[in-house]
Amino acid sequence: MSWLSELIWTDWIWFPEGHGWADLKDHDDQVFPKMQDLWATIPIALCFLVIRQIFERTVAIPLASLLGVSDKQRVCAPPNPTLESYFCSTSKHPTQSSIESLSKQTGCSVRQVQRWFRQRRNQDRPSKLKKFREASWRFTFYLLAFFAGLAVLIDKPWFYDMKQMWDGFPKMPLLPSQYWYYMIELGFYVSLLFSVASDVKRKDFKEQIVHHVATILLISFSWLVNYIRAGTLIMLVHDASDYLMESAKMFNYAGWRKTCNFIFTVFAAVFIITRLVILPFWIIHTTWVYPLTLYPPFFGFYFFNGLLLVLQVLHIFWAALILRMVIKFLPGNEIVEDERSDKEETESEDDDDRERREKSKNGHMQNGHAPINNNHRKRY
Repeated sequence: MSWLSELIWTDWIWFPEGHGWADLKDHDDQVFPKMQDLWATIPIALCFLVIRQIFERTVAIPLASLLGVSDKQRVCAPPNPTLESYFCSTSKHPTQSSIESLSKQTGCSVRQVQRWFRQRRNQDRPSKLKKFREASWRFTFYLLAFFAGLAVLIDKPWFYDMKQMWDGFPKMPLLPSQYWYYMIELGFYVSLLFSVASDVKRKDFKEQIVHHVATILLISFSWLVNYIRAGTLIMLVHDASDYLMESAKMFNYAGWRKTCNFIFTVFAAVFIITRLVILPFWIIHTTWVYPLTLYPPFFGFYFFNGLLLVLQVLHIFWAALILRMVIKFLPGNEIVEDERSDKEETESEDDDDRERREKSKNGHMQNGHAPINNNHRKRY
């Protein structure tokens, strides 16, 4: 398999003509990034998981109490093996015919079966306190990471003139500040993958997984081939808006309507400016268009920019969700709700849902139109 390894890591694939891995060997007290450096992110990710648990217990929970975050008392679904089996193996949202069949099997009324499924679904939904703890942890990291990134980049010439990120490529020595910025950021995203099973699952769960994987690949690849100057700028752009979103969610869970709406408005503006303007028209332009004036295209060039385009497509997807939320709350001054999150069902919603199904079944119309499905049963 050595021949395959040599083929994969051959110079012409990852570097422009005339350059290669030999350019990244340490010499004359100059240090360059190495593949083995990335192993440091595993213990860093594990440390983040431990620190997160300590943070949530010692900081997030007291903060939630201080801000008035509280959960409604949930009524647990009574034990019922037949319904539990259907819930786990078939569907959490049974059809009307299935509800009627389950009613006959269990001896319960249709209304009792509907109520049981509603209560059972609510049991699986994360509590408001759990969501607050997660948001406060991410807020803390993104805020610290943003200002750390600024400290790393504020005195660098490529922060002001992005074309200088290619000055001397790939023979650009690694700075200690760049090393720690990279390792900590990459370690954090690896920790998010480790905790994905226990974290709050939202409507864009699959997109989040794609985002985390693309981010890890992008950071790792940019490290290997010494695209570090571009990588630090990309990470800073992402951190610039993330902490605002997490803080808006924190105040949302606390019920601080005006504060949440204000922060969310600022977040929406920063997100659009950084991820739909600065990233594509400044950074991606400098990684996609400008290098072609210096080097002939090569596979590594396409691979790096391809990952950036994946992130950009996700940014457009999230920008659409953000604009939908802004449109919803601005006219009526309503509280912002994260459209990706689970929404706990109430008994009145269950009744409304039943009435809509009955009317639809009987062919009834409302104001000359078919009744609208508000998707109350859909998980967010």
